[in-house]
Amino acid sequence: MNLNEEIERLQSRLQGMRHEARRHDAWVTVGICRHKDRPRTRDYIEHLIGGFEELRGDRLRADDAAVVGGLGWFESRAVVVVGHQKGRDLNEQTQVNFGMARPEGYRKAQRLFALAERHRLPVLTFVDTPGAYPGVAAEEGGQARAIAETMLSMARLTVPVVATIIGEGGSGGALALAVADRVLMQENSTYSVITPEGCAAILWHDAKFAPQAAEALHPTASRLLELEVIEDVIPEPRGGAHHNPSAAAARVRVAISDALTELDAIPPLERRRLRRERFRRLGSWIEGAGPYAMSAVPLGPPST
Repeated sequence: MNLNEEIERLQSRLQGMRHEARRHDAWVTVGICRHKDRPRTRDYIEHLIGGFEELRGDRLRADDAAVVGGLGWFESRAVVVVGHQKGRDLNEQTQVNFGMARPEGYRKAQRLFALAERHRLPVLTFVDTPGAYPGVAAEEGGQARAIAETMLSMARLTVPVVATIIGEGGSGGALALAVADRVLMQENSTYSVITPEGCAAILWHDAKFAPQAAEALHPTASRLLELEVIEDVIPEPRGGAHHNPSAAAARVRVAISDALTELDAIPPLERRRLRRERFRRLGSWIEGAGPYAMSAVPLGPPST
């Protein structure tokens, strides 16, 4: 009997089912990372950082509540902590602008990074933002420059830098606090260049295609680990970190501690060189496709 046609039909169905499963998993993860009870930066500071002393203001214009930062102790060593802060209820979300930082928030981060470099303190960042604030006032205040200078200041650090994505990691607003030696992601967090809704609105002019966009963006921790965009996936309690914040924080503590131990063994200047090389390896050029076409496959180590 000739079963080739039946085999091809079954293989096509199987491929379609796998495709739908990936789409479902990505969209479910987006929902979990946005859960209103998910632990925020201040929650992790409370669990992980002793004697935290918050520092406010950018020393130029104002203080941005969407970015929290200061000094504290992580496992008996002084550290500088910077992170996005999301709210839970409407009043808190309004106060912190839904975790979307303005230029003064990124300038505050730059100030803290400079403090860490001056006093030779490791930097811990926590990323949880849908993106930088897109308002007119922020653009007029130099939003793009503030983000670029924040990334540059992180790239120049010689102290150990560990970034942990604890919720949404969206666009340049997330990358501004993630130019790190080690980028860690909680299991149900996301990290992408744009929100699924924003991507769907651009590509299909309809936000209802957000699940398809989520799949195409590969924003999940497991997929980004395969692409070498991140170094480690931090497991979460069953159902998400919001079901057991203390257990989630304990796992984050172990992952950060392991990363710092590894980075302490690397000389400062070499650490900075490796950090820059890490980000240069992300993505790969496609020959003959023009200067702006890039694939999602990371390059290997540069050839000698």
